Formats: sequence, C-alpha cells, structure tokens
Amino acid sequence: MSKISLRVNGATHALDVDTATPLLYILRNDIGLQGPRFGCGLGQCGACTVIINGAAIRSCITPVSTVKGEITTLEGLAKGGTLHPLQQAWIDEQVPQCGFCQNGQIMTAKVLLDKNPNPTDAQIREGMARTLCRCMTYYRIQAAIKRAAKTKTAASQASEQEVVA
Repeated sequence: MSKISLRVNGATHALDVDTATPLLYILRNDIGLQGPRFGCGLGQCGACTVIINGAAIRSCITPVSTVKGEITTLEGLAKGGTLHPLQQAWIDEQVPQCGFCQNGQIMTAKVLLDKNPNPTDAQIREGMARTLCRCMTYYRIQAAIKRAAKTKTAASQASEQEVVA
C-alpha cells in the first residue's frame, strides 16, 4: 500500500492504495463515484471512460500509479447545479435505454467536442467508434452530440457578444 493523492473533479483525495490497482476501482470503491462503470475490463467498451488532462482514458486498464493530473468523471461535468450541455442534450434526445454505456458515451463526446466544437456526422461517428452501446442508440447519441455542439456554439457566441458590447 502506498499513499497517493488524486485530483478528481476539482477535489484532492489522499488515499492509501495498492498503486497497481486500476483507477476505476479507486474512483468507485475508495472515492465513491458511480459514473465510471466496469464493462469489459479490457478497455474495449468505454463504459469506464474518464478524462485526464483533456484525454479520454479507459480507467479499467489504467493503473492508479500512472495517473498524473486532473481527473474528470461524469459527476464533474455539471457545475453549480447546471447540467453540462452534453448531459442536457442526452436528456433532450432521450438517448439512454439501459443507460450502462452512458458514462463512456458522454465522456468520449466531451473530449470530441473539446477538440472539435462543430463536428460533422462522419467526425462524430469516427470519434465515438470505440465506445460501444449494447442498445444500439447510436443515432440518438449522434443527435445529442450535435445538439450539445449547437448549444455550446450559441453560448460562446453570446459570451463573445457580451465582451464586444
């Protein structure tokens, strides 16, 4: 066991853990977060996805000893009681069926939109290709990502107009 410090969703957590433990287990069992989920345990499905320093990382295959920087989980997207545009779009487009993959879908989509704020349909499909949905709600996922992109674009244009005024 080793003492480590993790920065998760803006809070620092001091933990005494086996450093070979996958980050997913630390997030769920030691910190108590429920967003990232165990899916395949092989980093192939995406249910365990978190964002570390702007990159979508599969936490089920990431030893906690390798984590450096800020970790963002699904719980960290909402700010001050306001849902992130992706979370709201997921609701508006009624994306989930079983809901199991939603953590991975939303976290992967966030990284996609951070890198490309206005992706085409083809870019969305390519960016989301490694995140699996057993219920096959891919068209609704794509629609939600497009809706969130429009929301974020409209919000940034409004803030630019405020600066100019």
